[in-house]
Amino acid sequence: MTDADADEAVEPEQETAPELTPLDMPADGVPPVVESERALMEAARAIAAGEGPVALDAERASGYRYGQRAYLVQLRREGSGTWLIDPIACPDLSPVDDAIGSAEWILHAATQDLACLAEVGLRPRQLFDTELAGRLLGLPRVGLAAVVEHYLGLSLAKEHSAVDWSTRPLPEPWLRYAALDVEVLVDVRNLMGVDLARQGKDGWAREEFEALLDFTGPAVRVDPWRRTSGMHKVRHRRVAAVVRELWETRDQIAQERDVSPGRVLPDVVLVELAMGTPTETGGLPGGHRSVRRYQRQWLDAISRANAIPEADLPPMTLRSDGPPPQRSWAERNPVAAARLTATREALTAFAADHSIPVENVLSPEPLRRVIWTPPAEPTAPAFASALSALGARHWQTEIVAPMVEAAFAANPDD
Repeated sequence: MTDADADEAVEPEQETAPELTPLDMPADGVPPVVESERALMEAARAIAAGEGPVALDAERASGYRYGQRAYLVQLRREGSGTWLIDPIACPDLSPVDDAIGSAEWILHAATQDLACLAEVGLRPRQLFDTELAGRLLGLPRVGLAAVVEHYLGLSLAKEHSAVDWSTRPLPEPWLRYAALDVEVLVDVRNLMGVDLARQGKDGWAREEFEALLDFTGPAVRVDPWRRTSGMHKVRHRRVAAVVRELWETRDQIAQERDVSPGRVLPDVVLVELAMGTPTETGGLPGGHRSVRRYQRQWLDAISRANAIPEADLPPMTLRSDGPPPQRSWAERNPVAAARLTATREALTAFAADHSIPVENVLSPEPLRRVIWTPPAEPTAPAFASALSALGARHWQTEIVAPMVEAAFAANPDD
């Protein structure tokens, strides 16, 4: 063997990633936007005449407009093609809902779109969420572009995902992007369905998708003003009251102008206002035009906060009805801490064995609640019932309840 042969023999073969095919134009071209009642009825008839599941998506103007309403709805069905509908021009899409009937919806990250689709009259009877399916299948990346790449070898551009979809007229490149979002969802869904069945996770997926049928949007937060960025700087109840009044004032202005609250006044400026608590225009900070534009509203909000009696000021933290922070468990209840650790170790091992994120087997909050405040009898059926009452699906309780039972048996009460 020559030196050259030896070098060639030991040099590892370089693996090259397969070249992706760009998905940059819908197969049928970019359809016109449905903007009239007549065109909407035409779309409904075409969708009703199609067959199989319906791929859907919605585009919002998050960060630009107040709220989460849909500014474009995309649908594609075999035999009917792709339809782009303007829900501002056609706010009632119930004819399309009737046309879909009981056919399966296919969405990616359904919880982002279900609420705004319901606002325009679209509600699924059955659905398949390709993002959630990707999590159950243990895909390393579950964004739409990554899932399309994984299953179809196609490159899906996402450069228009954060644009202002309330713009009218919508530019053609944006419409092309929107149409492509539903172009291959049916193909992806079919391949994912095969993988779910092969991994024995199709039953899990069915339960997860059925649970989404009742999804109406994220839970309403108590005191949403407390999530203002920079609240960690606030140390006194009076200043917290100022933040609350300023936040509510900003929210009212944003709603009246139909713009994102952050575009009225960024959180950092709002907290700066609250910390300074100016009482006249000369004390207002500079640097943002809305401070001057709405200076009377900000000063009135600060005045209202300063007039609140001491006893009525908001507390610095809200009392939780759940268990204490986990970091304090070892000191406050070492047995419960040991039970939680044992259960989480079993959960982590199960998740690794089944290539699924541990939080998709069970989210942390119901587990902590059941272990901190267990049922009278520490049995698997009792734990399953308690977890179910907290929103866990049947497949999750079947897996986790025996783990909790074992943790209680291994760590009995003193």
